[in-house]
Amino acid sequence: MSPLVELTFEGPVAQIVLRRPDKLNALDRDMVDALAEAARTIEASRETRAAILTGEGKAFCAGGDIAAWGGLPALEMWRDWTRSGHRAFEALARLRVPLIAALTGHAFGGGLELAAVADVRVAETGIKLGLPETGLGMIPGWSGTQRLVRRFGASVVRRMALTGRLFTAEEACELGLVDEVTAPNEALPRAKTLAGDVAARGPLAVQMAKAMINAAEGEDRDAPIEGLAGALTAMTDDLAEGVAAFKGKRAPRFVGR
Repeated sequence: MSPLVELTFEGPVAQIVLRRPDKLNALDRDMVDALAEAARTIEASRETRAAILTGEGKAFCAGGDIAAWGGLPALEMWRDWTRSGHRAFEALARLRVPLIAALTGHAFGGGLELAAVADVRVAETGIKLGLPETGLGMIPGWSGTQRLVRRFGASVVRRMALTGRLFTAEEACELGLVDEVTAPNEALPRAKTLAGDVAARGPLAVQMAKAMINAAEGEDRDAPIEGLAGALTAMTDDLAEGVAAFKGKRAPRFVGR
C-alpha cells in the first residue's frame, strides 16, 4: 500500500487515513490503488464491524491530482485513471461493513465522490464541498454523475457540477450531502462514536441491512440478492443431500426442506 494511505485497526473498527496534507490529500494513482487494497483488507477481516475514512490536514480530499491525470492521452484516461478510480470507489462503497466518513476538511471533485461511498458522512463546520471539474473543462469521473445522483438527488448534483456551486457543511447537511455537522476537530471523534455504535449491534444484521439498502439504491444490486438466496439454500437439507449424492455418485433424493 502507498505510505500516503494508512490503514489501522482498533478492535472491531478499521480506519483509513489519507496522509498527503501538503497536496490537500489529492489522489495519485498509487493512492487510488491503496484505497482498493485497503477495502480488500477490511473485507477479509472477519473481526471488523465498522470502518472510518478520513484525511489529514486542511482537506479531506481535494480530488484527483491534476499532475497524475492532466497529461494523459484520452484512451489512457479511460483505460487507466477513470476505471481504476471506479474500481477502488466501488470496493469501498460495497464493503460488507458500514463506512463512516469524517470530513475534517474540504471535499472537492474526486474527494466528494470518495466521501459519497460512505454510508454516513460527518462534516466539520467551516468546510466546503463541491464538484469543480467543469471549470477545468473536465467532468466528474469517479461516479459524480451517477452515485452522487442516486444518493443525493439530481438537483443537488446539477448545482455543483453545472455551476460550480460550493456548499458549506451546514448547507450540505440540509441538502443531505452530509448527515451531521460538528464543531472543528470533532468530526473524527464523532465518527469513532458512530462506528462504536455500529460495532455494538448484531454484525450480521447490520451487514445484511447495508446490503439490502445498497441494493434498493442500485449499488451492487445483484450480489446481495443472490448472496442471501445462496445463504438460504446453504442451510437446507436438500443442499446437504445434493452434495452427498454428488460425492457418492448417485441420484439425489430431495425432500424440499
